[in-house]
Amino acid sequence: MKTHFIAIGGSAMHNLAIALKDKGFEVTGSDDAIFEPSKSRLSNKHILPEILGWFPEKITADLDAVILGMHARIDNPELIKAKELGLKIYSYPEFLYEQSKNKTRVVIGGSHGKTTITSMILHVLNFHQKDIDYMVGAQLEGFDCMVKITDDNDFMILEGDEYLSSPIDLRSKFLLYLPNIALLSGIAWDHINVFKTFDDYIEQFRKFVASITPGGVLVYNEEDEEVVKVVENSNNYFRKIPYKTPEYKISDGKVYLKTNMGEIELSVFGKHNLLNLEGARFICQQLGIMEEEFYEAIMSFKGASKRLEKIERNDKGTLYKDFAHAPSKVKAVVKAFCEQFPTEKKYGFLELHTYSSLNPVFLEQYDSALDGLEEAIVFYSEEALKIKRMDAISADFIKEKFKNKDLKVFTNAEDLHNYWETLDKTKAVFLMMSSGNFGGLDLVK
Repeated sequence: MKTHFIAIGGSAMHNLAIALKDKGFEVTGSDDAIFEPSKSRLSNKHILPEILGWFPEKITADLDAVILGMHARIDNPELIKAKELGLKIYSYPEFLYEQSKNKTRVVIGGSHGKTTITSMILHVLNFHQKDIDYMVGAQLEGFDCMVKITDDNDFMILEGDEYLSSPIDLRSKFLLYLPNIALLSGIAWDHINVFKTFDDYIEQFRKFVASITPGGVLVYNEEDEEVVKVVENSNNYFRKIPYKTPEYKISDGKVYLKTNMGEIELSVFGKHNLLNLEGARFICQQLGIMEEEFYEAIMSFKGASKRLEKIERNDKGTLYKDFAHAPSKVKAVVKAFCEQFPTEKKYGFLELHTYSSLNPVFLEQYDSALDGLEEAIVFYSEEALKIKRMDAISADFIKEKFKNKDLKVFTNAEDLHNYWETLDKTKAVFLMMSSGNFGGLDLVK
């Protein structure tokens, strides 16, 4: 099969391109910017575009599929050429469905926790050497690629994102997968640039639940009020399996899960991660993993990349990085961090740089999000606001929305970096929350 990727350099797109190359497809692609690690990984597979840019001549009538990434615009010259030739144009999730439509599809959805839950499931299956197709949104230990597609495997695990499918397909990605087995971890308003009201956002999850195949299974978080409402108001036929936070304890800085087989020491911490673990356990049961097999494997799970990921510093200081940027994620991660380190001085750094996190209306959601930290720092770039054509935001406004008058606010990367250099990293513990890099801050040295 001959495929071409428009915007091949994206974190999801380049992994799919690699998966298809490994499957034996002929793969080409284009992009106007490709960064690491995508660049090296594509190069190693000999599918890195020789020249950056868009080239309509790459779009030929013999292409079996054109896969369109979100980074591309609707006036992309390659997209226009593909339309002119009448070629089949797939969004990323649409193509994944096409490759898995004859398999049992397991889709993990929710505003938060879906990457971690998917990662936990894959870790357990990999531990027990059970081969499965998958797509996950983070790099995992023991996995070379974030996407695997075969002709032989009966199951496919898919991380289900509620964001838009492509520039020409404005459906939420997870609505295209039609799961046989699904999980719903939680609902908290996100992607305000696309879903202008909370109800509009919740509607995507109503549709997701409605998309479960008749007679399927839904594992859901019964501690989340919005999730319970969506599940209880659903009219389609499927089996419902609720889950909640299991019993656990923290002793000498270690987390122990209380089970009917005794206490099990874990390599992750935080109430939200224990909740994620329980959801993963019920999904694994649907895949034939016994309870004792799950616990045996999950003890060695160290977390998904950038999800409370411990950074090994040169000075041996204690520092964790987390992808958290949405309010619900920030609150959960801060709470977990404070619970894990009750006696240490705790610094928390949060970078605001997505459209939603910089929106003055959405900033209301960060009320008390950094409570419990001895030192709370927020960074956002004034230049980023200009690029996004958004109005300036004052430091006092940020403090007001976070309900934290002692909050330190930086709007210039150099000032933030200078402040960082004044801190003794061995005298406290540090939590760095961002889907960016704090203006190029080196967290290792």
